[in-house]
Amino acid sequence: MANDQELGDDFSYMLRMADTDIDGLKPLRTALTAVRGVGDRTAANICRITGFDPGMKAGHLDSAQQETLRETIESYAEQGVPLWMLNRQRDLESGDELHLSGQDLKLTHEDDISRLRRIKSYRGIRHAGGHKVRGQRGRSNGRFGLTLGVQRKK
Repeated sequence: MANDQELGDDFSYMLRMADTDIDGLKPLRTALTAVRGVGDRTAANICRITGFDPGMKAGHLDSAQQETLRETIESYAEQGVPLWMLNRQRDLESGDELHLSGQDLKLTHEDDISRLRRIKSYRGIRHAGGHKVRGQRGRSNGRFGLTLGVQRKK
């Protein structure tokens, strides 16, 4: 393959960050979105903070650059990011502004849902029943089980 020879010998096809495998063939901005808790806008901001080109392939990062990227993802909330860009504002336990990623985000989300179920709030009851939680239409959409239809005249 001619394309593999252009990538070079030090190219990493897979990177490991925040307990996630990142595709090295994708542009850095797109590849970072594979990490849970990092969306497109957050990935662009991480590239701006670190000074890396968002269009370069993620596999071209050397180990020192990968470590810089890991540290930036872990300490994203302390990087002078506006509060509205954080995914955990005014945390219930600590009261701090956090930005969670990876497994921490998943576990915190599950804890929040279990707390809502435990206090039997409306949202918790909807979660427990497997229904729509945020007021979406439930009459004709989001059904499960057997299909309902109109009876034909005989």
